[in-house]
Amino acid sequence: METTQRQTYLDWLRILSILGVLFFHSAMPYVSEDGWHIKNAETSNLLMETNMFLHLFRMPLLFFISGTVSFYMMQRRSTLNFIGLRFRRLLIPLIFGMFVVVPPQIYMERLIAGYQGSFWHWYPHVLDFIPYPTGNFSWHHLWFIAYLFLYDLMFAPLFAWLISPKGNGFKTKMEVLTKNKRIYLLMLPGIIWYTLMAHRFPETNDLINDPAYFVYWLLFLMTGFICILQPKLMDSLERNRRFALTVGFLALLLLNYLRWNKIEPKYAGWYFQDEFFTYLFYALKPTIAWAWVFALIGYGKRYLNAKHKILNYLNESAYPFYILHQTVIVILVYYIVQLRNESILSKYIYTLGLTFFISVLTYHLLIRPFALNRFLFGMKPIKKADGTKMKTEETA
Repeated sequence: METTQRQTYLDWLRILSILGVLFFHSAMPYVSEDGWHIKNAETSNLLMETNMFLHLFRMPLLFFISGTVSFYMMQRRSTLNFIGLRFRRLLIPLIFGMFVVVPPQIYMERLIAGYQGSFWHWYPHVLDFIPYPTGNFSWHHLWFIAYLFLYDLMFAPLFAWLISPKGNGFKTKMEVLTKNKRIYLLMLPGIIWYTLMAHRFPETNDLINDPAYFVYWLLFLMTGFICILQPKLMDSLERNRRFALTVGFLALLLLNYLRWNKIEPKYAGWYFQDEFFTYLFYALKPTIAWAWVFALIGYGKRYLNAKHKILNYLNESAYPFYILHQTVIVILVYYIVQLRNESILSKYIYTLGLTFFISVLTYHLLIRPFALNRFLFGMKPIKKADGTKMKTEETA
């Protein structure tokens, strides 16, 4: 069966992924060990464990789904039209975000560091274009948009070839992966790459110094594109969803057993002398990531394929919500961390709830109704006055 129409379960998974990002970033001020833009005086090891688990698969899932979105956007479009669309839906919001959405986050950080001037007195420093953290120019959480734009720009010709009749041979060859558990061979390039490279090049999200993760995220995007290109691969993920969840669950238990008992490379408890076992340890995280992504896709395809009247609204709001949410968090947390008689849990819940409230209403009242703001946040064009729709594209 051809899949030229958007699949409902992918939209639901995308929305749930964005909510996962909200839970993750709302916790960052309160987690132990991991640095962030603003930190609470007291931190939580348990929140850190939750965030570590979310971090293993939240962005991989988003990139996988983004690969399917690129497939749908290529339908009935030339390569140049696709690139033009990505300029409008990704590059414009990225530029707008770097000059308008992200600077308040950096300003709050500077206040914590002792800066005493107003935002408007500080803002010209953004225009010095000195990269963060030394300077004040950054894309912060919008790195995902920057990476996605570059992936689509670089691989648009390949995408066009794959969906054309010339790519039918490749599509047919992919059917061999639909038998038994062969679908999991698609995991191997990402697991091998991460195992060999990630410990040498830690994640930075700054593109220039992020070679390991730039390729790692790309492999999820390409896998998403290939799986939706050959629908039988998605069917295989649905059939094998329980196996994927089992692998992801057991690998997670093993990783945490080793971590919690300090049986890790560079710890005294690591008694394996052969470097082979060190690489096996490094392979646990990407194995968890791929297994959970495949499981979520499989379970989503099985149970989340029902349409609901609210889905269109949620799907349209997800992208602006993502752009907004971290700035809201950082502004709120600047004030919340100054409270000394509140528990970490109460601060986290308040950060989470109020961020959701402010972000949703900002979208609904100040972005959604206005054509210019919709454009700046990468949304579809607004309806014409006569009630007909202007030309629209799928959600980025």
